[in-house]
Amino acid sequence: MPVPKALHAVGSALDSLLGPLRTGRLRRRLAGAELPRHIGLIMDGNRRWARERGLADTRLGHRHGARHAGAVLGWCEALGVRHVTVFVCSAENLERRGDAEVAFLMRVIEDVLARELAGPRPRWRVHLAGDPATLPDSTVRALRRAVDATAHCATGAHLTLAVGYGGRQELVHAVRGLLNAHADTGRPVRALAEELTADHIARHLHTAGHPDPDLVIRTSGEQRMSNFLLWQSAYAELYFADAHWPAFRELDFLRAVASYAARGRRYGR
Repeated sequence: MPVPKALHAVGSALDSLLGPLRTGRLRRRLAGAELPRHIGLIMDGNRRWARERGLADTRLGHRHGARHAGAVLGWCEALGVRHVTVFVCSAENLERRGDAEVAFLMRVIEDVLARELAGPRPRWRVHLAGDPATLPDSTVRALRRAVDATAHCATGAHLTLAVGYGGRQELVHAVRGLLNAHADTGRPVRALAEELTADHIARHLHTAGHPDPDLVIRTSGEQRMSNFLLWQSAYAELYFADAHWPAFRELDFLRAVASYAARGRRYGR
């Protein structure tokens, strides 16, 4: 209908004018605030964004989403956030999406995400989470090249790419690793059962050695964790943004961080 379209156009124009002002104001508000040390990002809505844009091939949303990740990492860097985990592709995506879409997504990861992160002057040291056995060999090689190329990154910033990742699968992997390590000691399993603590399991997670996320942001309006960092996010603050990932603006990001800064974290107390 003409009226809604006209109103939408006016709203878009106002947003273009006021967006930079709001972004600057939020940046100033956050100066000196308690900011998250580690942010988890569930970048959802790539295909829906492509569909709404009228793209004939909705898989192209994955390419736009991967490119947009660089901008979001820049916003994290500007705030001094030193740990970011990005949910790139879930174990369930690999099992349930069509072969053609999975192959396209893997090419995007190889050609856009891994290649750009492994550039000549890396800003982030790359780490991986997920099961490499579920990925094509070419994707595994590209991701490992990014890990190797950024191993000596001196910025102190750490980026974990969760590819072929599932939180439940990670816990199974951690328990299996813990049991195997205990078996090497020759002691009975009952001894492990009596001594077992959360720290024992945490040491065998894919994210071992990294702080747990303080804030998890999910785009596209969905309000669920989707098997992302289930153990690590036990006390994380959650923020759900309506924008699809490729349309997620710095203003949206800063609103999420401002929401975090305004909350009182109690860690179950």
